[in-house]
Amino acid sequence: MKRWIPWLVAAVVVVLLGGGVWRAMAARQVQQKALADATAQRAQAPLQLAADEVLQVRRQNLAVGVPVSGALRAVDSAMVKARAGGELQGLTLREGDSVKAGQEVARIDPTEARARLRQAQQQAEAAKSQVDINQRQYANNRALVDQGFISATALVNSQASLEAAQSSYQAAVAAADVARKALEDTVLRSPISGMVAQRLAQPGERVAVDARIIEVVDLSRLELEALLNPADSVAVRVGQKAQLTIEGVGAPVPATVVRINPSAQAGSRTVPVYLRVGQPASATPLRQGLFVQGTLDTGRADVLAVPLDAVRTDKPAPYLQVLKDGRVAYAEVKTGNRAVVDGQTLVAVEGIPEGTAVIAGRIGQLREGTAVAVAASTAAPAAAPAPAMAAASRAAP
Repeated sequence: MKRWIPWLVAAVVVVLLGGGVWRAMAARQVQQKALADATAQRAQAPLQLAADEVLQVRRQNLAVGVPVSGALRAVDSAMVKARAGGELQGLTLREGDSVKAGQEVARIDPTEARARLRQAQQQAEAAKSQVDINQRQYANNRALVDQGFISATALVNSQASLEAAQSSYQAAVAAADVARKALEDTVLRSPISGMVAQRLAQPGERVAVDARIIEVVDLSRLELEALLNPADSVAVRVGQKAQLTIEGVGAPVPATVVRINPSAQAGSRTVPVYLRVGQPASATPLRQGLFVQGTLDTGRADVLAVPLDAVRTDKPAPYLQVLKDGRVAYAEVKTGNRAVVDGQTLVAVEGIPEGTAVIAGRIGQLREGTAVAVAASTAAPAAAPAPAMAAASRAAP
């Protein structure tokens, strides 16, 4: 009688466990069905966008600009070098000091040069005395020949001696001039007016010939050497204007193209273009070496344009998120000129028709194929046309 009781208890336990498992599986199926229904409802519900979050590709008259950058440099600069070797003396100028053209800036110890000049002058005097002696000898021999006391051969010999003495004298005078020039070279003078940019030697230092002493720059005329790629350089002409931004200078600085190098640089194939930069009248004076960047205005062009932030670059090729049949589609584009219009940067695009609805950049990336509903009209303009548009840059994002 007692032997079937354990079997009965085991059967009851199995039934209870089976019922619990069945209820859990049923509840999970209900949850999965509810989740699937909610997902389907969300998938069917389109993404709601405001009217100003959808733009249209419109034709704009943009300023065509070429980006330029580089460091300012003085048009007139000079490196004062030692023209004679020796001890450097009298150098008191330092960086920032002003100098005038022809002003003495330093000297090389002239002791040896003065001694060489005295030596050359004494040799010239000795040669002059020899000329006088030969001149008197020639005059005496000529008188004797006229009287018939000596032969004509003696007169010819005395004339040759006189000419040799005159040649020796002229050589001595030239040597004296060379020594005098060497003495003058011991005085170093600035060839231009300006300011000392570098002091490269110290008083008392022994310098060699062509040793650099100071660098003088004239800040009244500055220029920018911009290296342009061949495609950009084709549209550049002498006289075109540019607006440059300089660190530390609030207002843009105007510049003008004054020269274009006729040869491209080897290796990089870039074309140097030189822009004259004007010194601001009431602002802080510009300095040599300041880095500047800006845009060179080369004309205007009618192009299809969209806001720059609408162009996405998270793929190998730039693309726009456009609306096609109520869904998001990716349209690859080729970007071109940029311009700032009313504080908004526009970029020219190719590969997309005019009037295409484009999702604004502030929305972020949307999955391709996402259903989209616009609250109002999609005719929100990319930007209102403006008569004056400042070029910002040409590089593609």
